[in-house]
Parts: sequence; structure tokens; C-alpha cells
Amino acid sequence: MANTQSLFPIVNQDHPSRLARAAGEAPLDSVGCLTEYRPLKTRSILGKSTSNRGLPFTHSINPYRGCEFACRYCYARYTHEFLELRRPEDFERKIYFKQDAAWLLEQELSHLKAGTEIALGTATDPYQPLERRQRITRSLLEVFARKSGFKLGIVTKSTLITRDIDLLQEIAARHQLTVHLTITTTNAKLARILEPRAPRPDLRFRTVAELRQAGLRAGVLCSPLMPGITDSRSSINAVARAAAAAGASFMGAGALFLKPCSQPTFFSFVKEHFPDQFEAYQRRYATSAFVSPEYRKRVADLVDGICREHKLGKRYFEQSAAGESPYKQIERVELQPWLPFAQTNSAADSK
Repeated sequence: MANTQSLFPIVNQDHPSRLARAAGEAPLDSVGCLTEYRPLKTRSILGKSTSNRGLPFTHSINPYRGCEFACRYCYARYTHEFLELRRPEDFERKIYFKQDAAWLLEQELSHLKAGTEIALGTATDPYQPLERRQRITRSLLEVFARKSGFKLGIVTKSTLITRDIDLLQEIAARHQLTVHLTITTTNAKLARILEPRAPRPDLRFRTVAELRQAGLRAGVLCSPLMPGITDSRSSINAVARAAAAAGASFMGAGALFLKPCSQPTFFSFVKEHFPDQFEAYQRRYATSAFVSPEYRKRVADLVDGICREHKLGKRYFEQSAAGESPYKQIERVELQPWLPFAQTNSAADSK
């Protein structure tokens, strides 16, 4: 098993943390299909990000704890261990929504300097189903719409983000805003077993198109790339082709990052649906949560070449020229009436 201590130290089991106690005392707000929703008192909504992965942001915001989309590969399952909830399924069945999030963000942003890079949705999907009712993410965007000068990135798999296009346009005029739609495959059958409760890939591509038509900088994250499952040229190329058809500003992709807390869920998925890959995964992630540098470079070169073929831009903003405003209006694109998707693929794009 990979060593997690250097990556994410977990709370002392003998002495519950304040956060774990708050989670344990949280009253039941409502229930859904196999899911419980509870409010969570929190002292801060803006986290300082530290990681060995070289993240492109320094601060993160996660309006929820847990995620109902139940993606089999999700690395964020470790966050429930801080609540002393260690069953893998707890992450997708016990969802906590953070109280007073907008008020906290208003206070905390006042202490950050202009140009600070902030990511919304690093350990949960900010537009998961509960957001329709709680509207916490929208309340956070309302705060950003009153501020200016930050670099804000949003990551989601949800079509619900189109509800907030009005706010996103206001934010884009005052900040550097980039929206990322995570789409791992164009194969709807594979997506259904890999990301059981997330919207279909075609709906996510259409969401990218709607965001671009609204003049927003939006692109596709084809992540994680899973060895032997979604890392083939044909699989990545299918995502890139659909991203280009949707008018995506960019496409990015990275290899699977698999911590031990996520291994039981993902290995179970692999053993059931890709048994011929099971032993290879066990070996690959036996001592590290990361793939080898050689594999990472090979995949990065492949993705870079495919993006060039489809004229997809870079994920990150280029440095603005002296005197040039980084908040210029992104060119609008025409909404595509159709998008190309694989309709007859086998269980895996790479097969």
C-alpha cells in the first residue's frame, strides 16, 4: 500500500478533532436515494493548498464535504477521514453542506492579494445535486461578483453550472475566470459505471458549448487518464474531437492519482469490469499514489499532440503583455446544434 502520511495526515483516532465532533453532532437535514444531507459548522471556507503534485493554485474552496456523483476513481475520499468516516461509501452517501459559506468568503477574500489563484471544487463537485436546493456555490459566486482581481478556476461535471451563467459573466469581467468540465470519456456506457451519478458525457460537452457561447473561457479536463482503460490515443482523441466541436477553449489531461483511501473503491471497479487489468493496477500503485515519471511524460506528450491536432488551447492563461488587462472578454462561439459522440463503443474506449 502507498504511504499516505506524507500526503494527507489523518486525525488522531483516539482524540476526535473539532471538525469530526461537529460532523458527529450535525443534525440530519434531509435524505435522498441512499444519501444523507447534514449541515456542517465551519470556521473557514478558503483553504490554503499544499501538495506534492505542483498544483496551479494556492487556495481552494469546497462548499460541500463528500460528493454524490460517486466517481470510482475520486481521490478526495480521504477528506471524510477527517470526519472519522472511513467507509469508502460514506464519501458519496453522507454529504455535508457548509454553513455561512458566503459570509466567511467575504471576510477571507479581504486578506488575499490581487492575483491570488483560487480553485472552486477541488475535493467535491460544487454543482452536485444538493446545490440545486442549497445554492451555496451560487452564494459564493455572488461574493466574487462584488470583488475583483483574482484568478478563479471552477471544476465540475455538472450541467447545473449553466444556471449561473449570469454571475459567471460578471465574474469574468472582474477576474481571470476559467471553467473546467471534467469529461473522462465519450463512451456513455463506460461513464455510467465509472461516474455513476454524474451527467452523461454528451450533456457535459453541451454544457461546455453553452458556456463558450456565453463568452466564457471554458474547457475540458480529460482526467484522470486510467491506464489500459481511457489512456489510448483513440479514447483521448474522441474527447478532444468532441471538445473542439463544442468550441472548448482548451483541453487538459493527467494520469490517475490513486491514494490508498481510494483504492478499495477503484480496485473493486477494475476487478469487476476490467479483470485483465487488475493485477497491473495492484503492481502500479502498490508503493505510490503516482504513476511513474516515464508514463506521465508519455501521456503528456500524447495529449499535447492531440490538442494541437484539434487546435485546442492551453489550460492556463498565458502571461499578459505589459499594460494589457488579463480580464478581456473571451470571444464568443456559435452554439453547435450537434456534437459527435461514440455511440457503439465497447465497454472501454481503449478496447
